[in-house]
Amino acid sequence: EPMITKKFTTGEIEQVLFEPGSRYLEVQWRNKRIVAFRPVPEEIARRLCNAPNPSTYLEDRITEEYPKVEPKKSQATDDAKAKLDDLFGG
Repeated sequence: EPMITKKFTTGEIEQVLFEPGSRYLEVQWRNKRIVAFRPVPEEIARRLCNAPNPSTYLEDRITEEYPKVEPKKSQATDDAKAKLDDLFGG
């Protein structure tokens, strides 16, 4: 199944990614912090994408209910890759 991506133009959340197959939900904040949860039902992910205030919905309905997991593309990975690219001219 294709990944669902939703970008927000306002508010603290910049982008939401959701993989229906693995029920993996990733939230990217404007300050570049990334949090991820699994397993999240698709309906909940869709509601987050359509919520008038996504950060409130995330706080109320997702953070409390679903386990946090390691983000797939965490900031640390990007930093490490950048360092390797500098080293090896990537």
